Amino acid sequence: MSSKILILDFGSQFTQLIARRIRELNVYSEIRSSDITLEEIKQFKPSGIILSGGPNSTYNEDSPTIPNDIFELGIPILGICYGMQIMAQSLGGKVENSQHREFGYARIYNTESKLLNSIINGTDNTGPYMEVWMSHGDKVTSMPQGFKVIANNQVCPIAAMANEDKKLYGVQFHPEVTHTTKGQELFKRFILDICKCDQSWNMPNYAETAINKIKEMVGNDRVILALSGGVDSSVAAVLIDKAIGANLTCIFVDNGLLRYHEADQVMEMYHKNMGLNIIKIDAKDMFYQKLAGVVDPEQKRKIIGKLFVEIFQAEALKIKDAKWLAQGTIYPDVIESAGSNNKKAHNIKSHHNVGGLPPDMNLKLLEPLRELFKDEVRNLGINLGLPSSMIYRHPFPGPGLGVRVLGEIKPLYIKLLQKADAIFIEELHKHNIYNKISQAFAVFLPIKSVGVMGDGRTYDYVIALRAVETTDFMTANVANLPFEFITTVANRIINEVKGINRVVYDISGKPPSTIEWE
Repeated sequence: MSSKILILDFGSQFTQLIARRIRELNVYSEIRSSDITLEEIKQFKPSGIILSGGPNSTYNEDSPTIPNDIFELGIPILGICYGMQIMAQSLGGKVENSQHREFGYARIYNTESKLLNSIINGTDNTGPYMEVWMSHGDKVTSMPQGFKVIANNQVCPIAAMANEDKKLYGVQFHPEVTHTTKGQELFKRFILDICKCDQSWNMPNYAETAINKIKEMVGNDRVILALSGGVDSSVAAVLIDKAIGANLTCIFVDNGLLRYHEADQVMEMYHKNMGLNIIKIDAKDMFYQKLAGVVDPEQKRKIIGKLFVEIFQAEALKIKDAKWLAQGTIYPDVIESAGSNNKKAHNIKSHHNVGGLPPDMNLKLLEPLRELFKDEVRNLGINLGLPSSMIYRHPFPGPGLGVRVLGEIKPLYIKLLQKADAIFIEELHKHNIYNKISQAFAVFLPIKSVGVMGDGRTYDYVIALRAVETTDFMTANVANLPFEFITTVANRIINEVKGINRVVYDISGKPPSTIEWE
């Protein structure tokens, strides 16, 4: 592997997204903590280094720092947001709190440099501009010696800087998010033109590498896998099965939080058609009892995760020599639960498969997809021979409908949501829309509103429809569904699901919202 990029993580929610952008260029990348030593950097032998963003301020005493000698290695370095600020401060510049913070879209100008030359979206009265996504409260107010301004705007006079002789670059914005529409052009410029990387890394090789790694980790141990029927657990199951065969037992838990008729569908598809060894556990009543009266989403997630683990532990006692619990954890799960694993990061929400596991769990974790984004997991699944109808099914959260029923979970709420969601998905398929969007689902709102059906007054619950378009699930735009389609779905739900008399459509993007409501 002749070319590789080292990403130093300062706690940004988008750090893993940087890695994904680099992979799109078929260049290998690896993420390490920012407290890496200079010697470890030298051993890695990177072709280039990227310093991520982060939630801290460089001028605070407890904020993460970086060895100054890193800038003397002769390796191209790109600092993003906090990464730019720590570069400036480490080399003698100054970073201060800004009176005018920037969060969201912004335009930057004067982009003439090896990094930004001709990367523009258009021209206005100020001149050629690049549309970027800003998210900062601090800014560089004085550059180190040898640096020049390569982009600016009215709020941020030093929106990007460079010492082109030393190949050191800093940008205050986030090129890794899709909201910076030409962000990938920036990465291409840095990775291919400045770092001179060759494009030799590709996803098909990941399967062979992952299978060998599983064999090495697990040996002859027995593994149990939490099979939910979703894309992630399905790909993980097939991948592990190819590595250890009969030593894998899949455990499917009907937790009462699944989609409409999903329990029967899972057993039909995976047990009968694919030949996987599956044990089904009916645990609906156990989950409903544990979740009774609980309204906080974080508490719900942890209860669901903890009960899952307890069930697997109990089942492990019945499976001789079971030592591993396999899960379909992927990158976005890890990123959004960063607060539980990274002291530099701020937690957004925990996931049952990364944030809700008790410390005394008797089984070791096997997470073969932990380094992959959703689209990469799908590509891997196709390479493993899984049917496209399974692979391109929309993602479903680990806690299931437990985080799509807002507040307290009741069997009635789940029943109403299952039916409404099934109608939504059925209509998406019928109108050939399902495969054109990234994720769609219904959310149950535990509030009632007045309605009228026939000549009678109703006082029933509300369903929210959610549909988004995204490539990485770190950022997302609302899907622009036809109005006629939305009204068709709403009419069907209101007429066919007794107990629902109002349907709304969620038009918020990510950020600032998350894709799931909880």
